[in-house]
Amino acid sequence: MSVESIYRWHGGELIALDYCDMTDVSVEVADSWFVTDGTALALGLHRERFLDSIATDARATNRADDFWAAALALIPRDGNWFPRVELQRRGDAQLLVFRLRTAPERHNNLIETTWPDGDPRTVPRIKGPDLETMTRVRTSAQARGADEAIILTRDGYVVEDSHSGLLWWRGDILCGPLAEFERVDSVTVRSVLTLATALGVETFEEAVTPGEIADTELWSMNALHGIRIVTRWIDGPPLAQLPGRLALWRARMDALRKPL
Repeated sequence: MSVESIYRWHGGELIALDYCDMTDVSVEVADSWFVTDGTALALGLHRERFLDSIATDARATNRADDFWAAALALIPRDGNWFPRVELQRRGDAQLLVFRLRTAPERHNNLIETTWPDGDPRTVPRIKGPDLETMTRVRTSAQARGADEAIILTRDGYVVEDSHSGLLWWRGDILCGPLAEFERVDSVTVRSVLTLATALGVETFEEAVTPGEIADTELWSMNALHGIRIVTRWIDGPPLAQLPGRLALWRARMDALRKPL
């Protein structure tokens, strides 16, 4: 079971909250990352994504840079953690909140389904505003026997799943959705694609329907789990797997972890 401590940024420091009233609170920006024994993957990209998503006036008012540094200082340097930073709004006030959470169980595979009711996202390029909606999407997918649900554009093209970015392999070519498709800028996807470029692996962007991903090796990627392979797509296309490729790339990603 995950354990959580909550802190509010006030007066230039993080204040522990014994009780957190979420009434009339909306999350405008959020970011989270996996920490194991004081190391994390691409933490600078997480910081960049979070701070760049905060309006300039909010950063000046709340000193978000100092908030970020204070949050990192609170993370223990041993054990597995999944901290989250948030910019919240309550009425006209903006609040910076830090959640220090023990990491949930991690997995290297999952089952997907297709979300059938159109695109549920309202602010698809920013992580935060749609978190509750995507949790409901995932809960609905779990009721159908899946772990996550794949979101399609209005034209029926694959864009991301409820909590992760997606990439797929066509032979030795690593493919992903078109950059113009609106979605959260996944730090894990960016890291995998950067590593692929460094290794000389060809990458390609394409607009594909679920049926056009048939017989590819499909990966779902986020900060908690890293790279996961999709072993089944309920009511979707058949998928493939090249033995050993997932383990190799997960090891490569782990090698890129750096101290906080």
